[in-house]
Parts: sequence; C-alpha cells; structure tokens
Amino acid sequence: MSTSPSRRFKDDVFEQFARIGKAVASPKRLELLDILCQGPRTVEVLADQASLSLANASQHLQVLRAARLIEAEKSGLFVTYRLAEGVEGFYLGLRHLAEARLAEVEATTRAWLEQRGAMESVDGSELLQRALSGDVTVLDVRPAEEYRAGHLPNARSVPLAELRSRLGELPTDREVVAYCRGPYCVLAIEAVRVLREEGFSAVRLETGPPDWRAAGVPVEAGS
Repeated sequence: MSTSPSRRFKDDVFEQFARIGKAVASPKRLELLDILCQGPRTVEVLADQASLSLANASQHLQVLRAARLIEAEKSGLFVTYRLAEGVEGFYLGLRHLAEARLAEVEATTRAWLEQRGAMESVDGSELLQRALSGDVTVLDVRPAEEYRAGHLPNARSVPLAELRSRLGELPTDREVVAYCRGPYCVLAIEAVRVLREEGFSAVRLETGPPDWRAAGVPVEAGS
C-alpha cells in the first residue's frame, strides 16, 4: 500500500521529535543535563559529579550532542559542554511534569529526606524572599565555579567541603539559609546538618539557579 505525502510528512516530523525522547531516555543523561543547568562543564568534571567513568560519560554526552541538546567547545586538550539554547526550560518542564504525574518521585524524595532527618517544613517562596532581602545569611554550598556561573544576590560562596573550616566567618545571631543546585541536590542538606551540629539556626532552600531563572528571580554571575 502506497503512503501518501501527508503521511510521510507526519512520520518524518514525529521521527525527529522522537530523537529527543530517545536521547533523554536514560537516568544518567538526565542527570548530566541537570548538572549542565548549573553551567558549562568539562567531561572530566561531569564524569566525577555524575559518578561515571570517563568513557561512559563521553558516550552519554555524544548521544545528547547528536540530539542537539548540548554543545561542545574544545580548548587545548579539554572539551567543555554546555546546554543548547532552550534546553534548560525543556529539562525543568520535564522535571515538573514528573513531579506532578509520578507519585513515586515524592515518595522516593520523602523517604530519603526522612532518613536524613531533613523533613523540616519551610515555605519555599517566603524563604526565597527572605534570602533576597538580606534578612538571613545565605550560603551557596556548591563548588565555586558553579557559584561564579550564577548565584543569588548577597549569597556567600562556601563550598560544602570548606564549610567546617569557615564557620568562624558566619554571624551566629542570624539564621542561615543554604542552597545548592535544586530539590534533588544533597549538598545543602549536608550543610544544614553541619550548621545545626555547630549550633547555628539553619534551613535549606530547595530551589536552585535554574528554578530562579525560570521564575524571573535575579541571578548574578561572577565572584
């Protein structure tokens, strides 16, 4: 049976759409997109942060690049990857859809947070406004290069690995708000645990730079 031109047209278009679905049909490739929402990264850094071998990270990145979801730039011996235009919004939309439609996302997150004793109830929008107003001490506990790529105004860069050695820099009479990459990043949870152990009043801001950019919240770059 012959195929009409209109049928071939639809088949060809939806085949191209399916390339995106195939490219993101991997937990590790989604995690790589999540990391790249924080800013450009070399394959070495991506492999380390996603707990992948260099070879596996490179393979996943090539799939994402073939679907035009990421771009690469070579400088000397190093290749730096970044999200293609519009992909951050796509990733956030996918994440929000999963959170809205899949009860397993909330159940998995709740179980992990309960295990860590990190289930304090905090109004996220109110906490964000307090962080922006300067009424609290705001700590960005991500690696310094992520802070330079984009952070909240007034936030201090105190990477989690440096937190204990830098507690003396923090005022003890103000509440501390710690944040990292977003709701599924564990750095801020660990930071809050350390701060509370040392006698600070501390809470976690669940959202991160990709969420703020999408909501029109000011995000500053640079040191």
